[in-house]
Amino acid sequence: MRDDSGVPLTELAYALLEERIVRLELTPGETVTEQQLVHQVGIGRTPVREALQRLAREGLVRILPRKGILVSPIDPEAQLRLLEVRREVERLVARLAARNAAPEERARFADLAAAFRHAGDTGDDVRFMRTDRAFNDLCLDAARNEFATAALATLQPLARRFWFHHYRQAADLPRAARLHAAVAAAIAEADPDSAADALDRLLDDIARFTRAAGSTGVA
Repeated sequence: MRDDSGVPLTELAYALLEERIVRLELTPGETVTEQQLVHQVGIGRTPVREALQRLAREGLVRILPRKGILVSPIDPEAQLRLLEVRREVERLVARLAARNAAPEERARFADLAAAFRHAGDTGDDVRFMRTDRAFNDLCLDAARNEFATAALATLQPLARRFWFHHYRQAADLPRAARLHAAVAAAIAEADPDSAADALDRLLDDIARFTRAAGSTGVA
């Protein structure tokens, strides 16, 4: 089934629940029922259940039989291990996207670079997070590699939630936005080497942020 815009209901349920988790409207360690989530997103039980299965594969929730849905706790040490994988796979994806993107995708990357800069200039954390999700999705599409897509799809939502949870204590939003914009701009310009270099600078900054967030003791 699809909504009036043609988006499959499972995809819509996933997008709504993922954003609620990433923005901490569903808090880490909280347990909720499937029925509560159905009520919150206004979508039927079957699409919500299918969305929860995907969220569980991504590590954002744990499905506890006869107990409910546990929103997974946030673990800085796990984030550092996640970054080890992200660095290798995202460097490959950045190169592939710079090499393989279609002209309309390159134009979209240029638009996303501008959106990142605007979010940084205005301090708009929600716009930054939504731009980041759109950028990640476009990278995976433009890379034209289903295996890289499968590897990163389970990592990026956890990374976005960690950032949103801790950025006020440890992150520099304007700098993060500029670093993301540099990757998007290099892909738009069809420059694989610059895209990979910009991606390394971005992940260096994310690693610094992750270590700083872990040292604050804020879970």
